[in-house]
Amino acid sequence: MAPSPARLTVDLAALARNFHTVGAIAGAPVHPVVKADSYGLGAIPIARRLMAEGARTFFVARAAEGVALRQALGSAPVIYVLDGCVAGTAEDLKAADLRPVLNHGVQLADWRAAGGGACGVQIDTGMNRLGFRPEEAPLSFEGLTLVMSHLACSDDPAQPMNRRQRDAFATAAGRYPGAVRSFANSGGCFLGPDYAFDAVRPGVCLYGGGPEGRPDPRIAPVATLSADVLQVRDVPAEDSVGYSRGFVAEAPRRVATVAAGYADGVLRAYSGGRAGQVWIGGELRPIVGRVSMDVCAVDVTGLDVAVGDAAELYGAHRLLDDAAQAAGTIAYELLTSISRRVPRVYVD
Repeated sequence: MAPSPARLTVDLAALARNFHTVGAIAGAPVHPVVKADSYGLGAIPIARRLMAEGARTFFVARAAEGVALRQALGSAPVIYVLDGCVAGTAEDLKAADLRPVLNHGVQLADWRAAGGGACGVQIDTGMNRLGFRPEEAPLSFEGLTLVMSHLACSDDPAQPMNRRQRDAFATAAGRYPGAVRSFANSGGCFLGPDYAFDAVRPGVCLYGGGPEGRPDPRIAPVATLSADVLQVRDVPAEDSVGYSRGFVAEAPRRVATVAAGYADGVLRAYSGGRAGQVWIGGELRPIVGRVSMDVCAVDVTGLDVAVGDAAELYGAHRLLDDAAQAAGTIAYELLTSISRRVPRVYVD
């Protein structure tokens, strides 16, 4: 098969460094979140490397994600399913040795009807997304191994809601002696030791995103989205580039057509202006015109750029959070938007 002109390179050594960095800062065991295919990076190779670094418990969102992970990793790790025991899935969860995080009374009843077993309970401490409200939470029961909640504003350390949620969780978790208490997500790992409890659940910080939605020197870049130059052309003054004359050259420009578009996960929001910048020829240069399905155009005037050279859309030179902020979004969306036609290349 011919090599792809676009690729997502995943640095497993950087992933390992982030795993240990987050654990050291939080002062608690790290239970990685590998839902959504490890935020687009590939759940199975990511989880295998994290297991080699000492991870023994993982979180996914969907039962199908858990089944695939169990088949790949074998019986060793504990795998929790954040959706919980969705109607009709109890037997499948039990067959795959997956632990649902129960979110309401119907799920608890369904799990018990299927024979119960190891599971978690989520307490809603104010996010109003999933989980039992504290006053409706069940009493401790046989098989309960985890109690958790989720921070709504952990990327803003000054937000008073963080402390309110933390205190509410501490009170609620006290009802479940012996269960592992897990509260901190990626941002929560950086809020202080009293947010860590017994185990933390980072996601984006493992994959190169900063805890406050901006680059953090403690977090190493993990993912590099790059694509090859397919063509370089001279564009005369007053000529346009791309659909709908999205860019009109005020002076002669040299433009490279790069093999990555919105079908690959390059957001159309990068079209024009300062939003779309890529690292090419040793500099950050702007995307000009509209991002197309399969390509984008980059102004390389004055640079020594040729067909086959690589452009970095994000990575070590164009940091993930910077790229996300420029497009008006977050690192999570950039990573999970990378399509399956972009091969994942793993380096160590």
